Amino acid sequence: MLNSVTQALENNPYVVVVALDFSKAFDTVRHSSAVAKVAQFQIPDCVHNWLVNFLDGHSHCTRFNGYTSDLLDVTASFVQGSAIAPAMYVVNAGDLQVVTPGNSLMKYADDTYLVIPACNVDSRDQEVSNVNEWSRANNLTLNQAKSVEVIFRDNRKRRCFHPPSLLQGITRVTSLKVLGVTLTDRLSVTAHVDDVVGLCARSMYAISVLRSHGMKSSALQQVFCAVVVSKLTYATPAWWGFTSSVDRQRLNAFCVELLVPTCGHQLG
Repeated sequence: MLNSVTQALENNPYVVVVALDFSKAFDTVRHSSAVAKVAQFQIPDCVHNWLVNFLDGHSHCTRFNGYTSDLLDVTASFVQGSAIAPAMYVVNAGDLQVVTPGNSLMKYADDTYLVIPACNVDSRDQEVSNVNEWSRANNLTLNQAKSVEVIFRDNRKRRCFHPPSLLQGITRVTSLKVLGVTLTDRLSVTAHVDDVVGLCARSMYAISVLRSHGMKSSALQQVFCAVVVSKLTYATPAWWGFTSSVDRQRLNAFCVELLVPTCGHQLG
């Protein structure tokens, strides 16, 4: 998504990104619709049949005060946290496409982002209406109250900036958290760096408590790498290029003062 936004900013004063929220997305996907879409792929029959068998034969009842309701077949929903749920949702959302050339949709499981360059800004309402229609056809509900819009612009380029009108029912914000990474409308990741450093500092306190209770150095190093280093390096190939010199200095200072003596790792 960042690549698409930065490329579009080469020829546009701004790029609109709408983060779409679907209510209870995993709970409402129809099994029949998802399986029908799986059948369109070139996959072995045994895989298709296994999926059908896995989803078939589930039922639900409610018991309260000694009374039990009739059994009803479960014909929709994928259990969140299961291995199959994200993949099946991706298959189900595969036919959701933009209607205007030049726009794009970025999808990861149930996280969906509509990217619209300034030259196509008049197509926003049409794109959102298209998503609404697709949602209704696929037993989903687009929650516009939780969907947000952010207008990205390159602060290094001094271009005349006239923001478009607000989208009906969708809030405009100045920052957006994309898969755990916070981005501002100026393509800054300073807020994300602040969050990461703060989380790692709290984790360092927890590690010091473990050390005081006699945990061995080798075990402390494993905990450190799993908890602290993983937070620092999460998605760095995507956001590191958007750090400022101040951001990098802060991260490197944190590494030198706290991380390197403990684990011998260095972020940069």
